[in-house]
Amino acid sequence: MRSRPGPAAAFTLTILGFVVCLGAARASDLRVGFTADAITLDPANYSYRDNETLLRQMYDGLTTHGPGMKVVGELAQSWRQTDPLTYEFTLRKGVKFHDGSELTADDVVFTLHRLMTPGGVFGKTSPRKDLLGPLTTVEKVDRYTVRLKLSKPWPVLPGMLAFQEITSKAFVEKVGPGLATQEDGTGPFRLLQWHRGEQMVLERFPDYYGGPTDVPHTGTACVDHLIIKTIPENAARVAALLAGDVEIINDLPVDSIPEVVASANAKVMSVNGTRTFFVSLNNTKPPFNDVRLRQAANYALNKQLIIDKILRGRATQLAGVLSPDAFGFDPELPQYNYDPAKAKALLAAAGHPDGIDVTLDTDGAGKDMAEAIAALLTQSGIRTKVVVGEASQVRARWLGGPRGDMWLSSWGNGSLDPFDIFHPTLHTGGRGNSSGYSNPQVDALLDAADVDADLTRRATEYREAQEIVNKDAPWIFLWLPQDIYGVSKRLTGFAPSPDGRLNLRDACVH
Repeated sequence: MRSRPGPAAAFTLTILGFVVCLGAARASDLRVGFTADAITLDPANYSYRDNETLLRQMYDGLTTHGPGMKVVGELAQSWRQTDPLTYEFTLRKGVKFHDGSELTADDVVFTLHRLMTPGGVFGKTSPRKDLLGPLTTVEKVDRYTVRLKLSKPWPVLPGMLAFQEITSKAFVEKVGPGLATQEDGTGPFRLLQWHRGEQMVLERFPDYYGGPTDVPHTGTACVDHLIIKTIPENAARVAALLAGDVEIINDLPVDSIPEVVASANAKVMSVNGTRTFFVSLNNTKPPFNDVRLRQAANYALNKQLIIDKILRGRATQLAGVLSPDAFGFDPELPQYNYDPAKAKALLAAAGHPDGIDVTLDTDGAGKDMAEAIAALLTQSGIRTKVVVGEASQVRARWLGGPRGDMWLSSWGNGSLDPFDIFHPTLHTGGRGNSSGYSNPQVDALLDAADVDADLTRRATEYREAQEIVNKDAPWIFLWLPQDIYGVSKRLTGFAPSPDGRLNLRDACVH
């Protein structure tokens, strides 16, 4: 690693309306304190946003989200819809993988086939398959053009392709399952070292093509090295920021905001989030296979108190799965307002007049919030014990079994379309259906809405599904918080994104 250059005097000059910083020493390293490590580096074999955030430093997709969450081309220069079931994407020419080979249509066809095909990921089916909806065929038209065919109309295809990183056909075939610990992407950084559970060291890719032309960019990354340190504990992340050991931390706890604001070297940055928080209730076994107990748990929790006192008002209470900014959101859903008497009456009606004893699973980052939730539930007769585990292990248990009683969880909706949150978390067998919830009416409505080209009808279908889920209460519906970051005052060129990604290509440290 290079030594970090010392500070230097700087002055600004205005040229043709642009402010240019002259004479400022640029540090060679950007250090990030991040809540979780990657589970894998295989872009086809993960299912949670933190993994995507890390991979997106090394890989680009056909599309991405620009300002205002507008879908823009990334590796795709353009696209067109030739009929209701067919899209053609034209690739940028001269895009290089990190090994120096050129991206072509063959790589896109290979990547999408691998994602779509049952057993296509070294004998396993990609957990990201559902993100491709009714996509059935991917064909090479020429070296820089691919044709995608759908079985049914699916208006969100370009936006959903933003969540699939394009891999090198030759590299995947060469390294096989070794892709879990190696990479060969087209992104602004390439992997240098990965010490699992500790840190990931990336270096600037000098031949980066520059990213989407629809988004202001600097071409290659500003810093020489990106060091992402795994720091799951909230207090430790904040301490690292305030000590100057990192320049960015994610998931800044709200109770640490005053300390960061008062510091001489750091500040707070935030953006309205797209991540729905909930307590997943195990619908497949007692006690929460009884809808009365699920409803009781919702009434037992004083959610607004937590929002006001613990989240300091930086969240919106929810009564369902969708953000108020999402397509098809139903603003008329009834809230489960705090009503301990009603909660106790439902417990008694379900045969538990003396209450129930349950566990609440969480990871280190969620420990404080889980303990607050547990204390409030206990006051209403749902006596809750918090069990803290390593994030990837807790997630794997709830998505693959055996589940516990409750899990403090969340799901991102980066596209703000219901397809990529409603279907995976609440459709029978959905890849993120941690609660084991199953309702044929909801399944039918989601299946119809997910492919409906009539936007008015599609919104109605999603609203009807929200009403059913609200009554079934498969979760304790919680809130949609802001995404809050602690950022060094030495950092420029960084702004938080609503889709939860860390866009670090243009981030500089002075």
